[in-house]
Amino acid sequence: MAYFIESRDLAERQMAPGIFGRPLHSEQMTVNYVRLEKGAILPLHHHPHEQITNVLEGELEMTVGDETYLCKSGCIVVIPSNVPHHAVAITDCEVIDVFNPVREDLR
Repeated sequence: MAYFIESRDLAERQMAPGIFGRPLHSEQMTVNYVRLEKGAILPLHHHPHEQITNVLEGELEMTVGDETYLCKSGCIVVIPSNVPHHAVAITDCEVIDVFNPVREDLR
């Protein structure tokens, strides 16, 4: 396992229309560097993983459970296991998603 990795060297793949991720996996978690194009929609979904989303750039409207919030740079979103959530990119966005345990579906 490499101790030092350049995020820009991770392979990017399309996760949904207008949403591109560069996942990195350790033994216990997945970190996904995500780029969303303006207007991209992450459909309503849930998963058994805990998720923390850190908005680095842009404006992302996120709904977690029954709460909706306009997330801007510096906003951190904590999504518990199995809680439904979705997002709409109001502008181009850069986010980092952290999942525990590992997202095997992103390998």
